[in-house]
Amino acid sequence: MITFTPLSGAARSSQTSPLAYLLQVDDVRILLDCGSPDWAPEPHHTIIPEGSEEAAYHWETYCNALRDVAPTIDLVLLSHGDLAHTGLYPYAYSRWGLKASTYTTLPVQAMGRIAVTEDVEGLREEEDVGNEKEDKLKLDSDGMDLTDGSTPPSPPKKDGKKGKYVATLAEVQDAFDSINTLRYSQPTHLQGKCQGLTIIPFNAGHTLGGTIWKIRSPSSGTILYAVNINHMKERHLDGTVLMRQAGGGVFEPLARPDLLITDADRTVVLTSRRKDRDAALIDTITSTLSSRSSLLVPCDASTRVLELLVLLDQHWNYSRLRYPICLLSRSGREMLTFVRSMMEWLGGTVSKEDVGEEGTGSRQVNKRKRNDDDGDEEALGAFALRFKHLEFFPNPQALLQTYSSKDPKLILAVPASLSHGPSRNLFADFAAVPDNVVLLTGRSEDGTLGRDLFEKWDDSQRADDKWDKGRIGSNVMMDGTLRLRMNHKVPLQGAELEAYQEKERAAKEKEAAQQAALARNQRMLEADEDDSDSDTDSDAEEDEVRQALEDDLMDADRDSKEDGGRRRKADRGTGDVDWGIDGDEGLTKQFLSYDIYLKGNVSKSISFFKSVGGQATRFRMFPYVEKKRRVDEYGETVDVGMWLRKGKVLEEEAESDEAKSYRLQSLAEEDARKAIQEPPSKFVSSEVKVQLACRLLFVDMEGLNDGRAVKTIVPQINPRKMIIVHASSDATDALIESCANIRSMTKDIFSPVVGESVQIGQQTNSFSISISDELLAALKMSRFEENEVGYVTGRIVAHANATVPILEPILTAPPAVKTVVKTAEEPRILGARPASKLPHSTMIGELKLTALKARLAAVGVQAELIGEGVLICGAGAKGNTGSESLEDSVAVRKTAMGKVEIEGNVSDVYYTVRQEIYNLHALVAT
Repeated sequence: MITFTPLSGAARSSQTSPLAYLLQVDDVRILLDCGSPDWAPEPHHTIIPEGSEEAAYHWETYCNALRDVAPTIDLVLLSHGDLAHTGLYPYAYSRWGLKASTYTTLPVQAMGRIAVTEDVEGLREEEDVGNEKEDKLKLDSDGMDLTDGSTPPSPPKKDGKKGKYVATLAEVQDAFDSINTLRYSQPTHLQGKCQGLTIIPFNAGHTLGGTIWKIRSPSSGTILYAVNINHMKERHLDGTVLMRQAGGGVFEPLARPDLLITDADRTVVLTSRRKDRDAALIDTITSTLSSRSSLLVPCDASTRVLELLVLLDQHWNYSRLRYPICLLSRSGREMLTFVRSMMEWLGGTVSKEDVGEEGTGSRQVNKRKRNDDDGDEEALGAFALRFKHLEFFPNPQALLQTYSSKDPKLILAVPASLSHGPSRNLFADFAAVPDNVVLLTGRSEDGTLGRDLFEKWDDSQRADDKWDKGRIGSNVMMDGTLRLRMNHKVPLQGAELEAYQEKERAAKEKEAAQQAALARNQRMLEADEDDSDSDTDSDAEEDEVRQALEDDLMDADRDSKEDGGRRRKADRGTGDVDWGIDGDEGLTKQFLSYDIYLKGNVSKSISFFKSVGGQATRFRMFPYVEKKRRVDEYGETVDVGMWLRKGKVLEEEAESDEAKSYRLQSLAEEDARKAIQEPPSKFVSSEVKVQLACRLLFVDMEGLNDGRAVKTIVPQINPRKMIIVHASSDATDALIESCANIRSMTKDIFSPVVGESVQIGQQTNSFSISISDELLAALKMSRFEENEVGYVTGRIVAHANATVPILEPILTAPPAVKTVVKTAEEPRILGARPASKLPHSTMIGELKLTALKARLAAVGVQAELIGEGVLICGAGAKGNTGSESLEDSVAVRKTAMGKVEIEGNVSDVYYTVRQEIYNLHALVAT
């Protein structure tokens, strides 16, 4: 059974972004996308409930629902690398327990990481969304054990201030590092709780690495998740694989799924031709720069900005323009480095054949001094996507230090919604300059400044020139006053700075005292442990020495009795010289002391070792205690630190020179960043009044299917059931109405709202059995596509030594021997024999008229499709209308219920057509 629940981005919704859906296939819970909203909407779009000081945001319902289901998710699939599809994944992974296996393509992982990093840095630069140290302390306190019996604190309702769930940079890196990457058309058979499911990614277009997910379940069939697709070929991307570019029609592995989950956001939109859109964009840019004015183009940080950069670079090279193209993004250079390393994922006019076209000779031509990392780019070997006219700036201040505000330039600034960051800061000053142009390439999310500007432009157009009517429209002169809320981080000064420093000093002293106490306790514990170990070892050694000495004393007494004279002579020093004993041995033993520590009863002159055959020479020896090795239940303990240090040395020796230099450079940069400490600062918010005087133009560069494409592709996919998501009410009704007018299209179309669950199918249980050799030998199989199908009847037997039940043939009792009494033969009467049951067969498969037409053409029978679901075969397909031609014609009709009807006279063509229809099915005897 399939259960589908939209968490956000549902059908018939005013907020179509972000996208997040819960799909449950039997017992497996799958999260499809995990997008984030725009965390900085305009103040007039927020609602402040009565009796509350904080604003209530529209994403609270979505975030609360995702927090509740995150620990129960078994699988996460991400389709695109923008914020609307992956923005909230790092926060849910780090804070809400979304630790399930996550799959996506390599570009989506890289682009999603860059997009979320850019968004996180921009927000944390302007707002207090939660201190990183406080977040870490809170996580540690959440995970501690309560051994004193106290009750745990109640979980906070909000993890971040003001209800904004923004992850830290470290959490973003950890989350995206945990993602598993796949290639297109790579089937992956899942294990564990997801065992039996197979996921396959396919190219969706729209973004680099954009994915259509195909999920195959043995009990629920095939599920297709296709949102935000584009069938048109672009400059840096190929169209979706869903539509075959050559012969038309749907890609065969994606046709006729059991369930299709798709969006209908642009069903009511009629997009203008790409040629007209590009011409309008280029003409506006050229005319504005020629008039010594500038343009501001809000863009995203990773995905759709690539199409703009390729288009602008081609135009700059063709027209030989000298105006700068400025990209205001902290991660712009890193984004292009990633893209150059993934050239096999690109298409359109930028493909892997473009790598190295310029040759090595042109590598030294027109080097730009502005780019300090050209050496790294050349090491990658990618000459495509090396934009000669593009310059990178981390913030507007760096841009103004390089170019004056009066210099004509094209500025690409993030984010596209103008809600925060460089694009918003630039717009406040940019919009007040006459003849400047703000060029919008997307509609942005509801409630943002970008969406407000788009609606202002769209309302100024004539009814026939609206953006969704297939027209470009014209730029409009903005007037009036716009109030913007600006957030900044400013350094502390005066009394605030002194108070902060005093607080930091007290915190450092407290931390130092805690560290000293911990170190003192650690030393005491180590000393106690060493004392206990040494006491144990010394006691054992002393016992061993004492026992040996007692043995020696007994031997010495026995020797003294046998040879007392010789012993006395030796004591007086008149006989053999003992090197270890002088004449004053007795006095020395009693009064003299040594500077060495002697363990045990070693002041006696007797030897530790036994003497053989007489008196042995005795020497005083320095005490030596053998250090015993520490052991545990697995043997001798291993010094983990030594092994880690040795492994690190081996890794450094195995590194190449390039990797080693890159690592050293990264470490140097990190040390430099740590050395430059940011001065203490605070967040301030102010309201700015902007006098609008610039021009405004919208050109659709979102790269998505329009209504004509959606209404054409969905019926060709021809799913058995369909769920519509990510659409407004008008768009949802338009797609449902379009599908209702097609007779062969399914009528099971669902459009659930947020939180509404849709159940499809019934709960089924699947079991695994083994077929016995006897039954397998008698089985008759029929081939169907890539599978073999057969009908079998048997008895399930569970053996004691087998983990899987075995299907064995049913044993029939031998026929009883009957005594036949011969009687006189009776005459046979027609119909007197009892009727016997004839065997019948079942045909498995689905007839495709296009496949039948191809098979008939191979055997010499001409066939033509003359309508919806009707194939004319034989002479009638040649256009002959005579009576003889009609006798040799056969019509094959496929009804909506899947039945096949053959109409025609009995002829050779009829039998040929019927036989080919049989060949397209698996014939199973039942």
